[in-house]
Amino acid sequence: MDIFSILLIIAGLCLFETITSIDNAIINAEVLSTMSQKARRWFLIWGLLFAVFVIRGALPWLIVWMSTPSLGPIGALTATFSGDPAVVAAIGQSAPILLIAGGIFLVFLFFHWLFLEEKAFGLRGERYIATKGVWFFAIVSILLATIVWLALGKNPMMAFGAVIGSTAFFIVHGFRQNAEEQERKMISGDISDVSKIFYLEIIDATFSIDGVLGAFAFTMAVPLIIIGNGIGALIVREITVRNVDSIKKYRYLKNGAMYSIFCLGIIMILDSFGFDIPSFVSPIITFGVVGYFLYMSIRAGPPAEAA
Repeated sequence: MDIFSILLIIAGLCLFETITSIDNAIINAEVLSTMSQKARRWFLIWGLLFAVFVIRGALPWLIVWMSTPSLGPIGALTATFSGDPAVVAAIGQSAPILLIAGGIFLVFLFFHWLFLEEKAFGLRGERYIATKGVWFFAIVSILLATIVWLALGKNPMMAFGAVIGSTAFFIVHGFRQNAEEQERKMISGDISDVSKIFYLEIIDATFSIDGVLGAFAFTMAVPLIIIGNGIGALIVREITVRNVDSIKKYRYLKNGAMYSIFCLGIIMILDSFGFDIPSFVSPIITFGVVGYFLYMSIRAGPPAEAA
């Protein structure tokens, strides 16, 4: 892997982590505004270290290690930079299972946003699709059944990986729904700062899963994922402290995040079935999709409440 490819991958990971964590930054800022200065400072220092080094650092490493136990903890960290044929073979055997699980998770996440979540309508057809929310469950069920059927003919463990991806989506979605309810209580109610800090750490962990799983569409190299996602997490914390209101003015950034999630999910699924997709495709698609919706946001101007 040459230096240009490494830098492109890290830049793509950084952008993807940042754009998918905008909602997280907004929630953090709203809850932090109700906390004391001491508690706020504690979260922004120690919470940042936890988010970068524990969640975005340990999670991709654990995922690779669990999907390929034979590598061991050190091998899971350095596997993609190893020239050992046995290590290369082990990664090649387990990668499709990991990729199909992550791909299913991301595609489900996109369809949930498209059919069921409130949004600024950026593309033609989004408003109509939002009126057909009940179809979300039919579409993801048919999609999962189709992919599992195709995977069974290639590798039964891939089929199991697809089911794991859908299971992870519904578990994480349940946590997020509960977090939204807790956020309203925390902003309006009399809850201790310690409880709010625990809440913010939990919601940060759930939001980080999108970025961590999507990162495998860019690379299987854990060190690069840690660097790219870590820089993205630092940017999100800076947004939390200084620029949330500015970010809200770009009404279609969330759309860009979700369409890039969909593209990366498709890439991961195709890759799991053996399609040869160059490493530069994911970063370029991410920059292109996010850049297009950023342009749309600038051209449209801020929404009324942010103007």
